[in-house]
Amino acid sequence: MSRPMIPVLPGMKIAAQAPSEPTELDLQFIQQMGVEYVVLWTGGDKAGYDYYASRKALYEAAGLKVYGFGDSAVHNQDAITLGLPGRDEKIEEYKAHIRNLGRAGIPYTTYAHMANGIWSTARETTRGGAPARAFNLETADTGYWVGREYHGPLTHGRVYSEDEIWENFAYFIKQVVPVAEEAGVRIGIHPDDPPVAELGGVPRCIFSSFEGYRRALELADSPNVGICLCVGCWLEGGPLMGKDVFETIRYFGERKKLFKVHFRNVNRPLPHFVETFIDDGYMDMYRVLKAMRAVDFDGVFIADHIPLMANDHRVATAYTIGYMKALLERVEAEAR
Repeated sequence: MSRPMIPVLPGMKIAAQAPSEPTELDLQFIQQMGVEYVVLWTGGDKAGYDYYASRKALYEAAGLKVYGFGDSAVHNQDAITLGLPGRDEKIEEYKAHIRNLGRAGIPYTTYAHMANGIWSTARETTRGGAPARAFNLETADTGYWVGREYHGPLTHGRVYSEDEIWENFAYFIKQVVPVAEEAGVRIGIHPDDPPVAELGGVPRCIFSSFEGYRRALELADSPNVGICLCVGCWLEGGPLMGKDVFETIRYFGERKKLFKVHFRNVNRPLPHFVETFIDDGYMDMYRVLKAMRAVDFDGVFIADHIPLMANDHRVATAYTIGYMKALLERVEAEAR
């Protein structure tokens, strides 16, 4: 039986990506930035109701709300994406993750359907010499995901067809949708990163374009399945995405399919990009916030993949979230 989705407060919100086991300094840092929401991750060794509930209680005691919780052991899983041995067990693990989130009262989780991880090349520099993630299609040969490396040219020994990728997604999502609806949990699907046609013999044919998302969400056919809109990935893809980020926000936002936003910028689209500070890429991020406001977005924005500043990740996080807060206040004031 479906239940209403776990409620979230209306309006656009900023969340910090936070550790699941924070120090007192971590909590103070988030509080001092004036952020009210956090998004957490853990691994399969700790994932479960007791852990989710304990993390929620810990953050609530510090005046912070847990918007989302991810489990890296059921995210970017090649067994699911490619239909490998162990797929059914991994899907059952994912369903347990969703049930445990619902039981703990946590409204959201992110899912990615990449079979061979996130691909990057050697770090490059952005403004002021800040080290940043980069990708160059000409030299890329390895994908990474939580302790695993996937080496080209064929990461899984053969070339897979687009039909196989779609069939495996359908097999997964048709089992997951009833569980998400019973639990009242939202699932936001993250774009392929980078969103190229194929890497390591595996097509990135679903979550690397507007049309792929449209078809996938129609296949899921559930209010509980939507998008984790990584603006950075959409900018990486550029014209390859089929629709720009504003058309994408308008279409999926009007259908209430946008649950979470990764608010990041890049210097240019594929085949070679470097991630930048949010005020230093080729997108005017103020326009992105205005577009989200126009569709009455009710989820969270997070700062993601931030270049290193002053050799201290907290400096860059504070700079980025401060900038996001200022943009958001401006957009909300204009709307009023």
